[in-house]
Amino acid sequence: MPKELVVDPEQMHRRSSLSFRPIPIHVYEQTLADERDARGDAALVRVLRHMLVVREFESMLGSFKATGAYRGIPFAYRGPAHLSIGQEGAAVGAALALEPGDHIFGSHRSHGEFIAKGLSAIAKLTPEQSEAIMDGHEGGRLRDTVAKALGGTGRDLAENFLLFGLLAEIFMRANGFNGGMGGSMHAFFAPFGAYPNNAIVGASAGIATGAALRRKLVRDGGICVANAGDGSTGCGPVWEAMNFASMAQLNRLWGEAERGGLPVLFFFNNNFYAMGGQTIGETMGWDRLSRIGAGINPDQMHAETVDGTNPLAVAEAVTRKRALLLEGKGPALLDVECYRSAGHSTTDANVYRSRDELKLWEPYDPITRMARGLVEAGVLTEKGVSALREEVGARIEAVTRAAIDPAIAPIVDVPADPTLIGKLMFSNTEIPVPATPAPLIQPLEKSAALRGLGRKARFGLDAEGNTLPGMRAITLRDGLTEAVLHHMVNDESLVAYGEECREWGGAFGVYRGLSDVLPYHRLFNSPISEAAIVATAVGYALAGGRALVELMYGDFIGRAGDEIFNQMAKWRSISAGHLSVPVVLRASVGSKYGAQHSQDWSALIAHIPGLKVAYPATPYDAKGLLASALSSNDPVVFFESQRLYDQVEIFREGGVPADYYRIPFGEPDVKRQGGDVTVLTFGPSLYQATKAAADLAQTGIETEVIDARSLVPFNYDPVLASVKKTGHLLIVTEASERGSFPMTIAANVARHGWGDLKAPPRVLGAPNWIVPGAEMESSYFPNADDIIDIVTGEFYPAKRSNRRGLRGWDDLDLARQGL
Repeated sequence: MPKELVVDPEQMHRRSSLSFRPIPIHVYEQTLADERDARGDAALVRVLRHMLVVREFESMLGSFKATGAYRGIPFAYRGPAHLSIGQEGAAVGAALALEPGDHIFGSHRSHGEFIAKGLSAIAKLTPEQSEAIMDGHEGGRLRDTVAKALGGTGRDLAENFLLFGLLAEIFMRANGFNGGMGGSMHAFFAPFGAYPNNAIVGASAGIATGAALRRKLVRDGGICVANAGDGSTGCGPVWEAMNFASMAQLNRLWGEAERGGLPVLFFFNNNFYAMGGQTIGETMGWDRLSRIGAGINPDQMHAETVDGTNPLAVAEAVTRKRALLLEGKGPALLDVECYRSAGHSTTDANVYRSRDELKLWEPYDPITRMARGLVEAGVLTEKGVSALREEVGARIEAVTRAAIDPAIAPIVDVPADPTLIGKLMFSNTEIPVPATPAPLIQPLEKSAALRGLGRKARFGLDAEGNTLPGMRAITLRDGLTEAVLHHMVNDESLVAYGEECREWGGAFGVYRGLSDVLPYHRLFNSPISEAAIVATAVGYALAGGRALVELMYGDFIGRAGDEIFNQMAKWRSISAGHLSVPVVLRASVGSKYGAQHSQDWSALIAHIPGLKVAYPATPYDAKGLLASALSSNDPVVFFESQRLYDQVEIFREGGVPADYYRIPFGEPDVKRQGGDVTVLTFGPSLYQATKAAADLAQTGIETEVIDARSLVPFNYDPVLASVKKTGHLLIVTEASERGSFPMTIAANVARHGWGDLKAPPRVLGAPNWIVPGAEMESSYFPNADDIIDIVTGEFYPAKRSNRRGLRGWDDLDLARQGL
């Protein structure tokens, strides 16, 4: 789209061919003597010890799951255990090459990566730095608990802190690193560089990419590592993330200071199996996982296959890739071949592989290989290896005894605080009004589009009460633009991106004029990759930034389902409030485009715990609510009706203030006073309701019209107060009636306002059918006549005239047919 990138047909049609560089496979050549010279014997012994810690920790979990005991300690562990036994070389080798400030993002099988990264960080940090980290977590309470229960000072105490905090989290205890809310597959401790593990296969790819974007923009000198298994290469979001990290604009369009690839390493723990499906030869098309790098960018992602059973080979490769990333040459890909000697999970009977295959891999066990090498080189004796095993075993046993003891690791007491989990869903906090000017390409007044906003009337009615056209008065689109503009020019931590967001100004013009003033790295076009758009926004936010992203159509939510439902919505609560996800996801509700581009999926989003949801219908509300969304430290899905982008403000006297303001979420707004019937509306149905109210007034029925404005949270008080006055409630939405959010509203009002109701609450929504094209929309979405028919036909039958609406069907009969 950028005009400076000319697509030249002469060049594109020139006969040529594509060539590919050889992809290195197992090119590590260092001898153990070389490594001794480079690292020292103590470091090599530490590598072996760290692998032993990972192995013993995982074996302990496996023992609990298999036998209900470990070293004579009985315990019924009910959670999952996806063990990485056999993959310790990959985890410890990578951690050896990383700095404490580098961030790893894990998978469901990432206990080992978590432990390895933590142990490596502790080894590289000074004892004072580790002490500060422990002191900063929960006011030092966990550190004090560990010191009392397990003892130790300096690095010894820090290791106990790491292992106890992780195990208490896996056992879902109150003083686990994440308050017991994450458990086995979601544990993390960010101060040591171990960012969230993720239960969804491949989900860390996009999150790590977004975090890398944040690190690149703040220039903090660190990298991000996306850990995943070989099976994740069959997942679309992983490919989307790798492409996002490789966008050509990073090197061709962004400013000099921001130019260069993202510092993210896609680290695939290739154990040759995705659960029971063998990747090479069965479920994938590649013969070597590293081959896929050639399909992403001309640098082939610097892809390489590495021996994951040798931690020193892994460390050498990660060191090289890390240097490339810090030079701005990212992303990079490592295919780290290892072998999971344990099952996928503790219920895995290994029916998909033979005993012979398992025996073939025994000599390649990373601990066996490393120990043998150190003994042969005279670095350790067999007795020394045994002493390491005994020390590690004793430490894990002590940590385990402490972690199962409720007096040391308290059980999360939900009965004592029944809403404990609920309190974690939202922070309900917001940033102050942004007021620190960010660097711009040019002053705001240089943009003709932005200057045009200042010439418009703020109110949509003239002196005679006539509605002004959108060219002359501030529209809903303009209100959104003004809210975005204030935050973008006053908060450099905020980035905005999505499909067609820059020169086009967004598919529906909300960002029109912003490309005149904002640099590329603050506002850019993303690939058509909805999963990556949302996942990277989550990662960017987890790394300390704020993100505003757009999916263009609400119908595309399905393409980013996991990223919205499982990532954006959950990390605050999974982390027990240690993480925040300040992401605003804009999605338009379509019109005229039919079944796949015109659906209202607000109920689907409202159903997901952890998401705030707004759906404004007026310019005043749109500007104030979007300002609140952009200020919130909680994730927000912001719906916008395409049919309302050109709507001017007709309700609020004085119109849309030019100055910045916020409207709190969850507060319905009375748009018209009345005493006979309450009509609660969502989105565009507000205007059909006010039209119906004017007609009903001619029959003597005064309608109170309330605009919901938000779905989550939702304050019922204004609605219940209105129902107390009117005795009747009709809820109108353009969403399909079945399972809609208004159905929830109706049920709750019936329950809490029963004594004031003269008739059951009524919901009027779209039929449970596909949305038809433009010519049929007027007969599909609820209109004023449909509202009048219900009010006069069901609430006030004495005033009923001939049916005016087009709905001549029997609801119960359609329900019987599943319609």
